[in-house]
Amino acid sequence: MAKTYDLPQATERPAAKPNTVYLVASGDLRETTNRATWATQQEMERQLTRAINECGWEVERAHSYDPEKKHGFIDHQRLGMEIFKHVPKDAPLVVAESVWQYSHHILHGLKTHRGPILTAANFDGTWPGLVGMLNINGSLTKAGVPYSTIWSIDYTDQWAVDKIREWLTTGHIVHDASHIKQLPSRENLPEGEVALGDAVAEQLREDKAIIGLFDEGCMGMYNAIIDDEMMNQLGMYKERLSQSALYAEMLTVSDEEAQEVFQWLLDEGMTFQFGTDEETELTEAQVLSQAKMYIAALRIADDFGLDAVGIQYQQGLKDLVPASDLVEGLLNNEHRPPVKSRDGSRVLYEGVALPCANEVDQGVAVDALITNRVWKSMGLDPATTLHDLRWGDDFDGEFVWVFEISGSVPASHLPNGYKSASSWRQDPVFFPLGGGTLRGTSKAGPIVWSRVYIEDNRLKADLGVGKAVDLPDEETERRLKATNPEWPIMHAVLPGVSRDQLMARHKANHLNVAYAPDAETAARALVAKAVALQDLGVEVFVAGDFDVPQD
Repeated sequence: MAKTYDLPQATERPAAKPNTVYLVASGDLRETTNRATWATQQEMERQLTRAINECGWEVERAHSYDPEKKHGFIDHQRLGMEIFKHVPKDAPLVVAESVWQYSHHILHGLKTHRGPILTAANFDGTWPGLVGMLNINGSLTKAGVPYSTIWSIDYTDQWAVDKIREWLTTGHIVHDASHIKQLPSRENLPEGEVALGDAVAEQLREDKAIIGLFDEGCMGMYNAIIDDEMMNQLGMYKERLSQSALYAEMLTVSDEEAQEVFQWLLDEGMTFQFGTDEETELTEAQVLSQAKMYIAALRIADDFGLDAVGIQYQQGLKDLVPASDLVEGLLNNEHRPPVKSRDGSRVLYEGVALPCANEVDQGVAVDALITNRVWKSMGLDPATTLHDLRWGDDFDGEFVWVFEISGSVPASHLPNGYKSASSWRQDPVFFPLGGGTLRGTSKAGPIVWSRVYIEDNRLKADLGVGKAVDLPDEETERRLKATNPEWPIMHAVLPGVSRDQLMARHKANHLNVAYAPDAETAARALVAKAVALQDLGVEVFVAGDFDVPQD
């Protein structure tokens, strides 16, 4: 006779109501951030609900406002799991985002949801809802979860309403992807760049490289984690490091060494917007702490022979030390404050950039490492950085993107290097202990932009050429005030890629950029990089206008 047990019971999900869309909203972990952004989220949900109602459907919010927290976001993973117990599995589900959010708060529920999923954002720069939505999109893409996506300034435009109606009717939205093309075959590419790409790939495959990661999974960015098996195919291996080790190393750095780094920046012409209130203003003490982190990171990198590095910072270090962003911008630049070994006998990584992935985005890390190898071989400045795909607007008949990184760029990306750089305090809403940025307006010139991502359980990459442009000072100020004025900004134009094409296609909140001296060199660098990626097993696509350079 079979034994009987007290069997656990899964929660029974409710049945979906007819003609009803269920809505969830993932938020930040930080209460200060969620409270500051809640009013914007409410307005965005009101606009989106109105558009869905216009299509003849009702909207039911799957979770309520919390009067104690003073917001209605899903602010941690357990809360998300409890909420998804009460979401009908087959119902149409909208993820509405007008803010930065942590995708792991809701990814579990999206992975097992059976109904159609729509990610929706407001096309606005105030709080980075576009950035939050693109992270969800990249995470869903990596997880192999089908979804549709939409964005709008206020959801009154006919294009957005029609796309929502398409989703409600068919369960999916078809976007224009005509800007995406396969990389031309090798025989149709310039011989020198093919040879360079082959050599970079061969060296990586045979000699290997190490990416040091001070903790993984910054702010729930599931899409930013590349499994070892995939990364190892590139010849790259992880050195898993702890932020506690970085903090411990900071404690061994002397005040005099930190002061030397700070003085070097002053001597180079960088300015600092100092105040006296530690809670709201930048202070010299915060910058000196960042200098200690910079020194500590290089010493640990030297200990382990790292070829690239990434620092999580959020959330692991945010309550201990000021922000890591200034450190990361310095590391990505060849010309930077010298750091000696602990015994003072050697200058570490002298005269070279140590590629550093902000927020430990591993798609950025592998991209930056290959970019560094290709650009150096071509005699180009290898300084590379990620940017958030933050927002954009028309200017003088052309759509100009706002690319912003949350803290600092390599100084060589600015018109006059460190002389063009200023440091402001990080926003206390996100960074309670502050820290200085390395801000400025990126110089005009040709760029190569790219993103490595996971889809269909394999690595893929989108690459394109573009240009950073100059805008009038008043337009730059308008864009900074509409986003984060304490952060560096790039005014980017991507020929052959419309606003909606990039939003529909892009599989991450971040993209990489590197400069070239002219358009032809940019095209040649793209070819060499694309060939290297392809040799290493990455499926490569070219986005937008691209003329193959000729021998």
